Amino acid sequence: MTKKEKVAFAMKTLQDLYPKIRIPLDHKDPYTLLIAVLMSAQSTDVRVNKITPLLFAKADTPQDMIKLSVEEIREIIKPVGLSPMKSKGIYGLSHILLDKHNGKVPQSFEALEELPAVGHKTAGVVMSQAFGVPAFPVDTHIHRLLYRWGFSKGTSVVQTERDAKRLFPKEKWNDLHLQIIWYGREYSPARGWNIDKDVITKTIGRKTVLNAILKN
Repeated sequence: MTKKEKVAFAMKTLQDLYPKIRIPLDHKDPYTLLIAVLMSAQSTDVRVNKITPLLFAKADTPQDMIKLSVEEIREIIKPVGLSPMKSKGIYGLSHILLDKHNGKVPQSFEALEELPAVGHKTAGVVMSQAFGVPAFPVDTHIHRLLYRWGFSKGTSVVQTERDAKRLFPKEKWNDLHLQIIWYGREYSPARGWNIDKDVITKTIGRKTVLNAILKN
């Protein structure tokens, strides 16, 4: 297969498997999505989805969030990990949204990345999933799979994002971002990987990956 044919095969397989794509993090608006994505850093979506209802029951707007103290936020979100940094970020960005953005989540990468504890990946998720702006935020699943499929050398998430944007049509970025995440979880995990279930890697995966599997 040529690289173009491999890309087409991956896209068709993902579309067949996931014609309708659910956003993994539960939320109701851009603000709650922003908070949920921030909380998901070095945690799991399942864990975050258990904690956000507890936090949002007390505060699901910037106005209500700043009524809580950093310590109160930290106590609620402690199970997701990195709670000292995340609680300060949630409190700080809520203040900034009120002071600079009329309480609304800004719709630009630059403004989002200026917020406390919000990096490029978080901004990309919010821009794509809340506002429909084409983005290709790279998480561990996407980073792993694009390497396994031979679409990126896997040297860094920055390079993986560049490669993804170069290979895939821009109008498909937002869907593919989610489809690859779900595929990685269900068919091509980091652990407990069964190559026979992973049809994309089995069909188009790089030889070094496939050879390593065959030796085990």
